[in-house]
Amino acid sequence: MTGVNLSSPHGEALKAAGEVDGRSLWQDAWRRLLANRAAFISLIVLVTLGVVSVVGPYVLPWTYDQIDWDHVEAMPPNFAMGHYFGTDSVGRDLLARTLFGGRISLMVGILATTVALTIGVTVGAVAGFVGGKVDQLLMRFVDLMYAVPLTFFVIILMVLFGRNFILMFLAIGAVEWLTMARIVRGQTLTLRNKEFIDAARASGGSTTAIIIRHIVPNVLGVVMVYVTLTIPQVILLESFLSFLGLGIQEPMTSWGMLINDGAAELEINPRTLIIPAAFMTVTLFCFNFLGDGLRDALDPKDR
Repeated sequence: MTGVNLSSPHGEALKAAGEVDGRSLWQDAWRRLLANRAAFISLIVLVTLGVVSVVGPYVLPWTYDQIDWDHVEAMPPNFAMGHYFGTDSVGRDLLARTLFGGRISLMVGILATTVALTIGVTVGAVAGFVGGKVDQLLMRFVDLMYAVPLTFFVIILMVLFGRNFILMFLAIGAVEWLTMARIVRGQTLTLRNKEFIDAARASGGSTTAIIIRHIVPNVLGVVMVYVTLTIPQVILLESFLSFLGLGIQEPMTSWGMLINDGAAELEINPRTLIIPAAFMTVTLFCFNFLGDGLRDALDPKDR
């Protein structure tokens, strides 16, 4: 507390009571997130899935594209041959393919969301802070992009430039930034007339410096919540494109491709559909629970 002498009896009492040490916004948000059981468990599950998807394919006895001709459609668990989830219709290990598919789906989700985050925050912050004709021009472009069906736009990009892993997350990220730009612009409009922004202007801060040092850090709370909700949207979009045959190409795979292949074998081998669908469903639920938890933890009205 400002103005309190900690060596005085009153200061010692405050220090003993633990009232001197304050918490920052992020420390308080982390404490509130830990108190939200659903969000915290979801965070643990997502971290576990991410680690297992990255490390798992390297430690399993079979790779995602290796074929075991002697154990086609093997029923699980087949511990003797190392097929813990069984095999698919051509003898490939289902667990290895599911984990590798999770790696691709999560990577596409995170990388595409990063692209959308970069574009959306930049456009929204500049439009909201600069205002005037710049704001009008950028927002009318956003409105124009909203008029184009996003999935159709991604399909056009994939057809024109070919199916490529790098192009996929760039194309998806290039259309997922629109809502983020509007959210950041709205938050920026409420911030640009605040006292600390006026102080930054009075001290000679440039527009770029004010946006980077003051506007962007103050909208990160809302942005982080939206990011956790964007990642599952991107994973679903990638799965939809893969389901249509416009996504990841063989021999690589993703949850969307596995679900597409499993749907064709549903009556013969339902495990090929149920297992990747279960992994993706758990992931999507966890991201939504985490997003709700972050929204509550970062809400200044609920402190």
